[in-house]
Amino acid sequence: MSDSEKEDGLTSTEPVDNAWSLKIPAFKPEHNPHRLLAESSFATLFPKYREKYLKEHWPLVQKSLNEHAIKAELDLVEGSMTVKTTRKTWDPYIIIKARDMIKLLSRSVPYEQAVRVLQDDIGSDIIKISSMMNNKEKFVKRRQRLIGPKGCTLKSIELLTNCYVLVQGQTVAALGPYKGLQQVRRIVEDTMKNIHPIYNIKALMIKRELAKDPKLKDENWERFLPKFSSKNTSKRKQPKNKKEKKPYTPFPPPQQESKVDKLIASGEYFLSEEQKRAKKKKEHDARHQEAEKKRQERRAQAFIPPEEESKKKKEEKGELNLDEFKKKVKKGLQKKRATKS
Repeated sequence: MSDSEKEDGLTSTEPVDNAWSLKIPAFKPEHNPHRLLAESSFATLFPKYREKYLKEHWPLVQKSLNEHAIKAELDLVEGSMTVKTTRKTWDPYIIIKARDMIKLLSRSVPYEQAVRVLQDDIGSDIIKISSMMNNKEKFVKRRQRLIGPKGCTLKSIELLTNCYVLVQGQTVAALGPYKGLQQVRRIVEDTMKNIHPIYNIKALMIKRELAKDPKLKDENWERFLPKFSSKNTSKRKQPKNKKEKKPYTPFPPPQQESKVDKLIASGEYFLSEEQKRAKKKKEHDARHQEAEKKRQERRAQAFIPPEEESKKKKEEKGELNLDEFKKKVKKGLQKKRATKS
């Protein structure tokens, strides 16, 4: 353990309560006197409409990367940007930061914001939102919901997370502190899952206010946070007649009989034309007689008198309970006496 680490208070290996508040120590050239042994490089393509902007700002990109001993190349013919380490590069992780910088530049992030990724406490995240949705119309609506009217939803996300957020095409590019990047990713993923970003924005605002109160610092905050409840509570309608699955058999089903086979089996195939006609007429007459019988029964129902109630039931209804009647009379007399007195 070096003296500088002891001074910074990083001697203990136990978990830290608020790890986000720890200051990351700077990696200086003295920490790596032998430099890097092998060259590393990354390249990324950029769209045609970014060519003019990159051409104008490329000297600034080279200047910012030269400070970290990183070489940057712009190929306008191929439409690519390349970053390489040199013999003077001392930080092994700066090439990853440089790669993230050129990726952000290709995703239409302005140079003033993209150059911030070279700092130790700043990271970047490119969230691909096109793969989260299959329906194009829903995708466009939910992406617009993330931006909000006149970009106010996106601006509120930036203020609460301290991150720069850019919605471009099928991706969302975020740049800022690592804790803020986690919050931005969660908001974007929830929005594409049809959860409105206002729920997460409200939760972040409440958390910020609760963090200021020392009494509520170590308590559970779930009771204060808004809870999202889906409005789509209707269950899928089940069919009335469910088909039961038959047990699996490796053999194919038997071949169905044709009309000719059925006629041969019933014997109708060998009948003459007159016999077939007579059989059809007989079946038709039988059906007609049966329908006529049902029709007559329906008509006759109108002339059937309704059943009268029996005398016993009438007598039972007409009977009086003498005990209850006496009690009612007594109560009536008592009320009259009370009013007279």
